[in-house]
Amino acid sequence: MTTASPTRRLSTLSESWVLIGRSIRHIVRSTDSLLISVILPVAILLLNVYVLGGAIDTGGPYINYVAPGIVLLTAGFGSALTATAVNADLTRGFLDRLRSMPVRSSAAVTGHVVASVVRNLLVTSLVFGVAVGIGFRPKAGLWQWLGVVGILSLFVLAITWVSVILGLVAKTVDAASGFAFFVAFVPYVSSAFVPTDTMPSVLRAVAENQPVTPIVETARGLLLDIPIGDNGWLALGWCGAILLVAVPLSAWLFRRRTAA
Repeated sequence: MTTASPTRRLSTLSESWVLIGRSIRHIVRSTDSLLISVILPVAILLLNVYVLGGAIDTGGPYINYVAPGIVLLTAGFGSALTATAVNADLTRGFLDRLRSMPVRSSAAVTGHVVASVVRNLLVTSLVFGVAVGIGFRPKAGLWQWLGVVGILSLFVLAITWVSVILGLVAKTVDAASGFAFFVAFVPYVSSAFVPTDTMPSVLRAVAENQPVTPIVETARGLLLDIPIGDNGWLALGWCGAILLVAVPLSAWLFRRRTAA
């Protein structure tokens, strides 16, 4: 059995770092997209708290209920940028140029994934700060905060790989953006905004058996220091299952789309 030489491993690592840096620079330079990814979730947060929150009974301040859901929604909106970036590389010739050089073109996808995780965690932190500013009061201790960061990071990673798939499947950048926004609205059919027991029976069944509900319930429970039951394990299971499917599927789609 052959193994990669230290030189090759170093070269692969260098390639990945260069393309990660490229993706991060693109994010920083695309200030309009970055601002929208912050402003839109903040606007939805303010709308829900100040316009709709008074009519929704969650057994406590609505801001405490809805803030974790908005944080997850933020990652969903950020996924649209990942899908469009991957598709742009695919359809505008960048990957073809990489193939003409001694560089793994798949490293470009790695760059987008890492940059997306960094961007989404930064943006969710900003949105979380706004939530605190308008009245969200978490009660989490140190270990609970670590749990929240861990589950949100895992969710962001999972949804980023789903976005890579959408970017590889779409034929155009506009189509990739449209596909990704469908993912962004999945939290609406969950317990992110209202308790599932207020929904019609069919919609309730969907909401209680999709990944966002246990993830948001885990984050909400940890932040507010309330029991999470089996939601923590369900959240980990959903994120792990998504990654187990999305990572190899994206690799297969990438090879198929870039085959000579």
